[in-house]
Amino acid sequence: MAFFEIIETTGKVIDAVGVAVIVGGAVIALAATIVGLRSTEGESAGGAYDAFRRQLGRSILLGLEFLVAADIIRTVAVTPTAQSVAVLAGIVAIRTFLSFSLQVEMTGSWPWQRPAKPADDRQPK
Repeated sequence: MAFFEIIETTGKVIDAVGVAVIVGGAVIALAATIVGLRSTEGESAGGAYDAFRRQLGRSILLGLEFLVAADIIRTVAVTPTAQSVAVLAGIVAIRTFLSFSLQVEMTGSWPWQRPAKPADDRQPK
């Protein structure tokens, strides 16, 4: 097996892992939401919806990381032409924008911002 075939196969395997992470995360999030809704029959579904969105967002973010890694491996190792690097830059830019958008949607802050800490009610002595 040639070097290029190994790298291409590795890229495809990492792509498959990325897709599996997204699909598996979606299934797990859906199952957890259904279980959560059944156990809180009389309560509001808002909490279950928020938990579903967070879990789904996490799985999409992780899956996107695998997909970007596979694209980088294939582009840099197999076809390092100016055109393929430009296409890779576009793909990475789009996926990075998606990751930032999902992060802001899930946490309410930019990825580089620290999460807000709850106010401490104790007074210094």
